[in-house]
Amino acid sequence: MSEQQDETAKLLSLIRSDYSKHQLSENDVEQNPILQFLKWMKEGIEAGQPEPNAMTLSTVTAEGKPASRIVLLRGVDEGKFAFFTNYTSNKGKQLAGNPYASLNFFWYQLERQVKISGKTEQCSPEFSDDYFATRPRESQLGAWASPQGEVIESREVLVNNFEHYAKLYEGKTIPRPPHWGGFLLNPEKIEFWQGRTGRMHDRLIFNLQGDGAWKISRLAP
Repeated sequence: MSEQQDETAKLLSLIRSDYSKHQLSENDVEQNPILQFLKWMKEGIEAGQPEPNAMTLSTVTAEGKPASRIVLLRGVDEGKFAFFTNYTSNKGKQLAGNPYASLNFFWYQLERQVKISGKTEQCSPEFSDDYFATRPRESQLGAWASPQGEVIESREVLVNNFEHYAKLYEGKTIPRPPHWGGFLLNPEKIEFWQGRTGRMHDRLIFNLQGDGAWKISRLAP
Protein backbone atom coordinates (compact mmCIF):
# COMPACT_ATOMS: atom_id res chain seq x y z
CA MET A 1 0.00 0.00 0.00
CA SER A 2 1.37 3.43 -0.97
CA GLU A 3 1.89 6.19 1.58
CA GLN A 4 -1.08 8.10 0.16
CA GLN A 5 -3.31 5.02 0.31
CA ASP A 6 -2.19 4.31 3.86
CA GLU A 7 -3.00 7.89 4.89
CA THR A 8 -6.44 7.69 3.26
CA ALA A 9 -7.15 4.41 5.05
CA LYS A 10 -6.26 6.03 8.37
CA LEU A 11 -8.49 9.02 7.68
CA LEU A 12 -11.40 6.72 6.82
CA SER A 13 -11.01 4.86 10.10
CA LEU A 14 -11.25 8.15 12.01
CA ILE A 15 -14.53 9.33 10.49
CA ARG A 16 -17.18 9.34 13.19
CA SER A 17 -20.65 10.82 13.49
CA ASP A 18 -22.87 10.62 16.54
CA TYR A 19 -26.57 10.93 15.81
CA SER A 20 -28.77 12.67 18.37
CA LYS A 21 -31.40 14.79 16.61
CA HIS A 22 -34.46 12.53 16.74
CA GLN A 23 -35.88 9.23 17.92
CA LEU A 24 -38.36 6.75 16.44
CA SER A 25 -40.98 5.04 18.57
CA GLU A 26 -43.71 2.50 17.84
CA ASN A 27 -46.06 4.82 19.74
CA ASP A 28 -45.42 7.77 17.44
CA VAL A 29 -44.97 6.20 14.02
CA GLU A 30 -47.81 6.17 11.50
CA GLN A 31 -49.43 2.75 11.26
CA ASN A 32 -49.36 2.99 7.47
CA PRO A 33 -45.72 3.11 6.27
CA ILE A 34 -46.63 5.09 3.15
CA LEU A 35 -47.95 7.89 5.34
CA GLN A 36 -44.84 7.66 7.51
CA PHE A 37 -42.63 7.88 4.42
CA LEU A 38 -44.50 10.92 3.11
CA LYS A 39 -44.18 12.54 6.53
CA TRP A 40 -40.43 12.00 6.58
CA MET A 41 -40.08 13.16 2.98
CA LYS A 42 -41.88 16.40 3.82
CA GLU A 43 -39.63 16.92 6.83
CA GLY A 44 -36.57 16.23 4.68
CA ILE A 45 -37.67 18.86 2.15
CA GLU A 46 -38.38 21.38 4.89
CA ALA A 47 -35.00 20.66 6.53
CA GLY A 48 -33.20 21.60 3.31
CA GLN A 49 -31.94 18.10 2.57
CA PRO A 50 -30.25 18.29 -0.88
CA GLU A 51 -32.11 16.15 -3.42
CA PRO A 52 -34.39 14.54 -0.81
CA ASN A 53 -35.96 12.42 -3.56
CA ALA A 54 -32.58 10.92 -4.55
CA MET A 55 -32.55 7.21 -3.85
CA THR A 56 -30.32 4.22 -4.49
CA LEU A 57 -32.09 1.77 -6.78
CA SER A 58 -30.71 -1.76 -6.53
CA THR A 59 -31.50 -4.42 -9.10
CA VAL A 60 -30.09 -7.85 -9.97
CA THR A 61 -28.24 -8.77 -13.17
CA ALA A 62 -28.95 -11.88 -15.21
CA GLU A 63 -25.92 -13.42 -13.46
CA GLY A 64 -27.48 -12.79 -10.06
CA LYS A 65 -25.12 -9.94 -9.20
CA PRO A 66 -26.38 -6.76 -7.49
CA ALA A 67 -26.30 -3.45 -9.36
CA SER A 68 -27.00 -0.06 -7.80
CA ARG A 69 -27.31 3.53 -8.96
CA ILE A 70 -28.90 6.80 -7.85
CA VAL A 71 -32.25 7.72 -9.41
CA LEU A 72 -34.94 10.21 -8.44
CA LEU A 73 -38.30 9.40 -6.91
CA ARG A 74 -40.95 11.17 -8.97
CA GLY A 75 -44.08 10.36 -7.01
CA VAL A 76 -45.96 7.94 -4.80
CA ASP A 77 -49.01 6.75 -6.72
CA GLU A 78 -51.56 4.67 -4.80
CA GLY A 79 -48.85 3.50 -2.42
CA LYS A 80 -46.38 2.66 -5.22
CA PHE A 81 -43.05 4.46 -5.71
CA ALA A 82 -42.54 5.91 -9.19
CA PHE A 83 -39.30 6.52 -11.08
CA PHE A 84 -38.47 6.88 -14.76
CA THR A 85 -35.74 5.60 -17.05
CA ASN A 86 -34.81 4.25 -20.45
CA TYR A 87 -36.37 0.78 -20.70
CA THR A 88 -33.38 -0.43 -22.76
CA SER A 89 -30.87 0.73 -20.13
CA ASN A 90 -29.10 -1.76 -17.88
CA LYS A 91 -31.57 -1.21 -15.06
CA GLY A 92 -34.49 -1.44 -17.47
CA LYS A 93 -33.24 -4.78 -18.80
CA GLN A 94 -32.52 -6.05 -15.28
CA LEU A 95 -36.01 -5.17 -14.09
CA ALA A 96 -37.47 -6.90 -17.14
CA GLY A 97 -35.57 -10.05 -16.17
CA ASN A 98 -36.20 -9.81 -12.42
CA PRO A 99 -38.82 -7.26 -11.35
CA TYR A 100 -37.81 -7.27 -7.67
CA ALA A 101 -35.80 -4.26 -6.53
CA SER A 102 -34.97 -2.15 -3.50
CA LEU A 103 -34.83 1.58 -2.85
CA ASN A 104 -32.72 3.34 -0.24
CA PHE A 105 -33.04 6.95 0.92
CA PHE A 106 -30.53 8.66 3.22
CA TRP A 107 -31.37 12.08 4.69
CA TYR A 108 -28.22 13.23 6.45
CA GLN A 109 -29.74 16.45 7.80
CA LEU A 110 -32.28 14.42 9.78
CA GLU A 111 -30.01 11.40 10.40
CA ARG A 112 -32.56 9.12 8.75
CA GLN A 113 -32.64 6.27 6.29
CA VAL A 114 -35.52 4.44 4.62
CA LYS A 115 -35.20 1.06 2.86
CA ILE A 116 -38.00 -0.17 0.60
CA SER A 117 -38.20 -3.47 -1.26
CA GLY A 118 -40.81 -5.00 -3.51
CA LYS A 119 -41.84 -5.90 -7.02
CA THR A 120 -41.79 -3.39 -9.87
CA GLU A 121 -44.03 -2.98 -12.88
CA GLN A 122 -43.96 -0.64 -15.83
CA CYS A 123 -46.21 2.41 -15.60
CA SER A 124 -49.06 2.76 -18.03
CA PRO A 125 -48.20 4.67 -21.24
CA GLU A 126 -50.59 7.42 -20.13
CA PHE A 127 -48.81 7.80 -16.76
CA SER A 128 -45.42 8.02 -18.51
CA ASP A 129 -46.78 10.46 -21.10
CA ASP A 130 -48.11 12.77 -18.40
CA TYR A 131 -44.78 12.88 -16.58
CA PHE A 132 -42.71 13.23 -19.75
CA ALA A 133 -44.75 16.30 -20.69
CA THR A 134 -43.64 18.02 -17.46
CA ARG A 135 -39.91 17.54 -18.12
CA PRO A 136 -37.74 20.44 -19.34
CA ARG A 137 -37.42 20.44 -23.11
CA GLU A 138 -33.68 19.70 -22.89
CA SER A 139 -34.40 16.60 -20.80
CA GLN A 140 -37.03 15.47 -23.30
CA LEU A 141 -34.48 15.77 -26.11
CA GLY A 142 -31.92 13.95 -23.98
CA ALA A 143 -34.26 10.97 -23.65
CA TRP A 144 -34.19 10.65 -27.45
CA ALA A 145 -30.48 11.45 -27.84
CA SER A 146 -28.93 9.07 -25.30
CA PRO A 147 -28.64 5.30 -25.91
CA GLN A 148 -28.37 4.91 -22.15
CA GLY A 149 -25.80 2.41 -20.93
CA GLU A 150 -24.41 1.63 -24.39
CA VAL A 151 -20.74 2.13 -25.30
CA ILE A 152 -20.26 5.24 -27.49
CA GLU A 153 -17.13 6.48 -29.26
CA SER A 154 -17.14 9.98 -27.81
CA ARG A 155 -19.29 12.74 -26.34
CA GLU A 156 -19.73 14.04 -29.88
CA VAL A 157 -22.12 11.15 -30.50
CA LEU A 158 -24.44 12.53 -27.82
CA VAL A 159 -24.05 16.12 -29.01
CA ASN A 160 -24.81 15.17 -32.59
CA ASN A 161 -27.82 13.10 -31.54
CA PHE A 162 -29.10 15.96 -29.41
CA GLU A 163 -28.73 18.46 -32.25
CA HIS A 164 -30.49 16.06 -34.62
CA TYR A 165 -33.56 15.73 -32.42
CA ALA A 166 -33.54 19.43 -31.52
CA LYS A 167 -33.81 20.20 -35.23
CA LEU A 168 -36.33 17.43 -35.85
CA TYR A 169 -38.70 18.72 -33.17
CA GLU A 170 -37.98 22.43 -33.54
CA GLY A 171 -41.20 24.32 -32.88
CA LYS A 172 -43.03 21.09 -32.11
CA THR A 173 -44.17 19.18 -29.06
CA ILE A 174 -41.64 16.45 -28.29
CA PRO A 175 -43.32 13.05 -27.94
CA ARG A 176 -42.22 10.52 -25.36
CA PRO A 177 -39.78 7.96 -26.83
CA PRO A 178 -41.32 4.47 -26.84
CA HIS A 179 -38.21 3.16 -25.04
CA TRP A 180 -38.55 5.63 -22.16
CA GLY A 181 -41.04 5.50 -19.31
CA GLY A 182 -41.79 4.81 -15.69
CA PHE A 183 -41.66 2.00 -13.21
CA LEU A 184 -43.73 1.58 -10.07
CA LEU A 185 -42.33 -0.30 -7.09
CA ASN A 186 -45.06 -1.95 -5.00
CA PRO A 187 -43.55 -2.18 -1.48
CA GLU A 188 -43.55 -5.39 0.53
CA LYS A 189 -41.10 -4.22 3.21
CA ILE A 190 -40.34 -0.68 4.40
CA GLU A 191 -37.76 -0.03 7.09
CA PHE A 192 -37.33 3.31 8.87
CA TRP A 193 -33.93 3.98 10.46
CA GLN A 194 -33.33 6.85 12.86
CA GLY A 195 -29.78 7.51 14.01
CA ARG A 196 -29.28 7.56 17.79
CA THR A 197 -26.39 8.24 20.15
CA GLY A 198 -23.86 5.48 20.69
CA ARG A 199 -25.00 3.55 17.62
CA MET A 200 -28.16 2.57 19.50
CA HIS A 201 -30.22 3.40 16.44
CA ASP A 202 -33.99 3.01 16.12
CA ARG A 203 -35.10 0.62 13.36
CA LEU A 204 -38.75 -0.11 12.67
CA ILE A 205 -39.69 -2.43 9.81
CA PHE A 206 -43.14 -2.78 8.23
CA ASN A 207 -43.88 -6.13 6.58
CA LEU A 208 -46.90 -6.45 4.30
CA GLN A 209 -49.17 -9.31 5.39
CA GLY A 210 -51.35 -11.54 3.24
CA ASP A 211 -54.49 -9.62 4.20
CA GLY A 212 -52.97 -6.31 3.10
CA ALA A 213 -52.24 -5.12 6.64
CA TRP A 214 -48.80 -4.00 7.77
CA LYS A 215 -46.99 -5.62 10.70
CA ILE A 216 -44.53 -3.40 12.61
CA SER A 217 -41.43 -4.90 14.24
CA ARG A 218 -38.38 -3.37 15.90
CA LEU A 219 -34.93 -4.46 14.71
CA ALA A 220 -31.67 -4.32 16.65
CA PRO A 221 -29.33 -1.67 15.22
